[in-house]
Amino acid sequence: MTYKGYSARVDYDAEDEIFFGRIAGITDGVGFHGASVGELKSAFHAAVDDYLETCRKIGKAPEKPYSGKMMFRVDPETHRRAAIAAELSGKSLNQWAEDVLAKAAGSN
Repeated sequence: MTYKGYSARVDYDAEDEIFFGRIAGITDGVGFHGASVGELKSAFHAAVDDYLETCRKIGKAPEKPYSGKMMFRVDPETHRRAAIAAELSGKSLNQWAEDVLAKAAGSN
């Protein structure tokens, strides 16, 4: 589920027979629950709205799920092959990596 740029991680508690979730990608702990998918979706929307309103009231900037900046290390040979693949496709390494990651993550 996504709402206002925030996504949710959802699980099911068989003992209590409820769905429960948490806003993903932020360090503030914002949870919600519902007995049906409809209730869960409404509770998620309310949790996001409440989070944004609470941040506004206390003068805190709400955390954004992700900045868009990624830094990670790869094997030098992988780096070389990726740079060549990017060049051959006429793209910068950043644009090529974004396209590959988006495809792998199911965004394309």
